[in-house]
Amino acid sequence: MTTPRTDTEKRPTGLTVLTEEEKLFRETVREFAEKEIGPLVSRMDRDMAIDPGLARKFFDLGLMGIEIPELYGGAGSSFFMAVLAVEEVSRIDASLGVFLDVQNTLVNNALIRWATEEQRKQYLPRLATDTVGAYALSEPDSGSDAFALASRAVEDGDHYRLTGTKLWITNGAEAGLFIVFANINPEAGYRGITAFLVERDFPGFRVGKKEDKLGIRASSTNELILEDCKVPKSNVLGEPGKGYKVAIETLNEGRIGIGAQMIGLAGGSLEHGIQYAKERKAFGQAIANFQGIQFQIARCATELEAARLMVYNAARLRDSGRPFLVEAAMAKLLSSDVAERVTSQVIEIYGGYGYTKDFPAEKYWRDAKIGKIYEGTSNMQLATIAKALLGK
Repeated sequence: MTTPRTDTEKRPTGLTVLTEEEKLFRETVREFAEKEIGPLVSRMDRDMAIDPGLARKFFDLGLMGIEIPELYGGAGSSFFMAVLAVEEVSRIDASLGVFLDVQNTLVNNALIRWATEEQRKQYLPRLATDTVGAYALSEPDSGSDAFALASRAVEDGDHYRLTGTKLWITNGAEAGLFIVFANINPEAGYRGITAFLVERDFPGFRVGKKEDKLGIRASSTNELILEDCKVPKSNVLGEPGKGYKVAIETLNEGRIGIGAQMIGLAGGSLEHGIQYAKERKAFGQAIANFQGIQFQIARCATELEAARLMVYNAARLRDSGRPFLVEAAMAKLLSSDVAERVTSQVIEIYGGYGYTKDFPAEKYWRDAKIGKIYEGTSNMQLATIAKALLGK
């Protein structure tokens, strides 16, 4: 026999059921993405650069400081709101989706959690209003094996001097503030890794080569070069030697953001595919009337919904303060798989037109591939999940 609920008990709702505040926010971001980003997508992809005026509008709308407390000029909102924003922007352009994602789920989050009060006062207002952030962990010989990084930091009075090269740094071209990881004690291994807040104009720091990529081409991906770069000790983020903890915990959240990017671009791709199927005529009728096309669309939509549920669940867990390591890894793993399959299927729905740049299908497919690579490859996600399940 079940016990009847009282009126004061709150019934749980579906993961994709949004509050009124979340709905309004999503609609605002969607309208912005469609009107402001949509007309610029092809040109930005071709030019390999984000329109400067568009970047300014991200700040004006408050999208670059979603979780930053109001005390520091941010929106003071939730991690889930940042996930919604990344999804909606990526629905139109995944390049702008990751531009937004790195700012919110990596850079801002790292400062909110690990910065001293003085660092928060100095940098969070800038990140909320006019400064793009970047997260510099990867190096030429340490991608997935992040703890093998070769960058070094040597103590020098009230400063550290950083030397090394960083690679694959998202937002490198636009960023004014970089979270840079270097080792202050190589003999201690990963226990020497330390996070530093490095401003673009610090002596000895420069932004190097910009990568010419397959997808998310408007998103800048740069080499960073540190040549005896002088960084004040007051700019150590967290404790010296605890950078590995900053890196791991921040990337766990960042994986949820990448999941949001993947479901966003997959959703945008599928919307185009469905619309094309309704308009394209073959054998005297719309191809959407053929069961073969219907089944393809149904399967794509089902897999996309499953991925969205996993991403939303991980984000909700994070906001509630519950463990989310495995859920974040699973969300990124599945969403990147689904994005690749859905965008590929949509190209086939378009047929030959899908293979041309005159239609949007091919760009969504190109943009999807990175999901299995950055912020932890799919194999790294599998390793994380397996270790948790096996208790290792």
